[in-house]
Amino acid sequence: MSERIVIVGCRGRMGSMLMERFRHESGISPAGIDIPFENGTVAEACRGARMVLLCIPATAIADTIDILRPFMSPDTILADITSVKELPMQHMESLWDGPVVGTHPLFGPVPAQDLELRVTIVPGMRASEDDILFVEGLFQGFGCVTFRATAEEHDIAEAKIQGMNFITSAVYFAMTAEDPALLPYITPSFLRRMNSTEKQLMEDGELFTWLFEANPHSQAMTRQYRNLLSLAAAGDIDLILHKARWWWMEGEDRKTIHEEARKVALQSARMGLKKGQQ
Repeated sequence: MSERIVIVGCRGRMGSMLMERFRHESGISPAGIDIPFENGTVAEACRGARMVLLCIPATAIADTIDILRPFMSPDTILADITSVKELPMQHMESLWDGPVVGTHPLFGPVPAQDLELRVTIVPGMRASEDDILFVEGLFQGFGCVTFRATAEEHDIAEAKIQGMNFITSAVYFAMTAEDPALLPYITPSFLRRMNSTEKQLMEDGELFTWLFEANPHSQAMTRQYRNLLSLAAAGDIDLILHKARWWWMEGEDRKTIHEEARKVALQSARMGLKKGQQ
C-alpha cells in the first residue's frame, strides 16, 4: 500500500520538482495543493497523509498551518524545506501537536546532473525515529544524501555559507557602483564575479534579504567578517590568505594550515610590537 504525502506549494519551483521526483518513487503517492486552498481539495489531499511538506515561503507557514491543521491526522508528519530552520521549526512545533521534521534541500529546482544532492534533516522534539527515517527515505529515494543537524547548527552554517555569500557580494557591488571612472578598468575576473552574482542580486535579492534577516546568526557572522577585514586594513594579508587556502587543501594539509596561520599571526603580532617600540 502506498504512502500519501502532500506537497503544499506544488506549483512553485521546488514544489513542482519534488512532486515529479516523488511521483517516481515506489510506495509513494504524492498529492499537490496550492493557493487558493479550498476546504474540499485540502481535505481530500490530507486524508490519511503520512507527511505534509510545506514548499512555501517561511513567512506563510503559520497561516498555512492554520488552514491545513483541521484536515491532518494526529500522526501526520509536518515538514518544510525552508533555508532557515530555527524560526520555522518554532512556528511548526507551536502550531502542530504531531511530529515535525524540518528539511533543507541544499540544491535548487534544476540541479546540475553531477551535483551531489545533499539534504539537511532537522528532527523536531516530537518526531520518532520512524518519522525521521521516513523523511530521510523520501529524499534518499531519488538519490539524495541526507544528514541530520539541529536547527541551530543548520542556521549557524547557513549564516556563513549562504548569508555571508549574499551580503558580501551585495556590499562589494554597492561599493563599486555609481563610479563611471571604474569602467575602463574592468577585468575578466570582475566580469566573472558579476555573472556569477547576477541572479542572486537581481532575481533573488528579496529572498536572500529575507533569509539573511531571518537567520538569528547573521549579525554575529557579519561581525566575524568585519574582524577579518580589520586584519586586511592593518596589512595582515598573509594571515587571511593562509586561512582562506584551507578550502583548497586536502588531508593533513588542512590540519597543518591552521598551525601555519597561527604562526603567521604570532609573527605579525611581534612585528607590530617592534614597530610600536621604535
